[in-house]
Amino acid sequence: MNTPPSPLPPPPPGRGAGVNPPNRFERLRLAADPDCPPEERPNPKTQFMIDATESMLTKNDSPDVGFSWGLNSYRGCEHGCAYCFARPYHEYLGFSSGLDFETKIMVKLRAPELLRAELTHRRWKPQPIAMSGATDCYQPAERQFRLTRRCLEVCAELRHPIFIITKNALVTRDLDVLAELARHQCVGVHVSVTSLDPELAGKLEPRASRPAARLRAIRELSAAGIPVGVLVAPVISGLTDHEMPAILEAAASAGAKRAGYVMLRLPHAVKDVFTQWLDDHEPGKKGRILDRVQQFSGGKLYRSDWGTRMKGTGLLAEQTRQIFDVSVRRAGLNQEQFTLSTEHFRRPGGEQMALF
Repeated sequence: MNTPPSPLPPPPPGRGAGVNPPNRFERLRLAADPDCPPEERPNPKTQFMIDATESMLTKNDSPDVGFSWGLNSYRGCEHGCAYCFARPYHEYLGFSSGLDFETKIMVKLRAPELLRAELTHRRWKPQPIAMSGATDCYQPAERQFRLTRRCLEVCAELRHPIFIITKNALVTRDLDVLAELARHQCVGVHVSVTSLDPELAGKLEPRASRPAARLRAIRELSAAGIPVGVLVAPVISGLTDHEMPAILEAAASAGAKRAGYVMLRLPHAVKDVFTQWLDDHEPGKKGRILDRVQQFSGGKLYRSDWGTRMKGTGLLAEQTRQIFDVSVRRAGLNQEQFTLSTEHFRRPGGEQMALF
């Protein structure tokens, strides 16, 4: 028997989830006191918890993404994006995909040391790895813990290629390390932009950088000689899809050279979080948006089929692809590749061993 999500008052400032869906793996769950007036309920505070993992690199065998190995120093994400496909991963930790995902952040304090050990192991074959394959490596916690920067310093020391996806302008803090990686063709950055409307972005992605700040980040990265692109993700048909040409044009004007897009996905409890968000912020558009999600996904709110889950199928999916292709050509994007190189990779002591 499925327990319905526990409704909450409208999400407090800075939070995206207005519901804490039950964990599909747990029989017990916490629910708000129904007798407590909404105005007396405390705002949830962010909690940081130590993640005692002993490995950093995770293998990915999906043909839908352009990398085989991922790196995440944080689990959960304080950005609070209502649509985040990574929310259900928190259920493996015993938490909820809702407010728990954005308030209970697991921190891998030993990430740089573990990464260095894995990349220098004799069995490791150098190949590009991706940061933010799940949660954002430049989420607010990074200001305090600086794990992303320290991992990048490891990659710079070893000249190991790494690819970054982020929606936080904090990435520009690390221009020095990124520029060093770029000297050896070892880095590429994609900045994710969902909408150019700061009011909508503030509700949809409450603790991520606003659109103007992301465009500034693209401009600064490009000026520093770092290969940078834009990822229009997710495209929410009926809410943000009309902005795709403007986003691509603005990113290209800021210096982006590459572009991609991903359609909205609503796996598992993400559908509960996002539909509640629609009730809270866009009730008049809810029916149309969910109907279009189903059109992209063969009549369902989510399909996990490899090869189609990122872009969808059907007439609307084809129209979106055509709009993207035309907009990319007009903006002059995707005329060059981001090719990351392993040519300069070096293991500590490798030079001395070569003498023997």
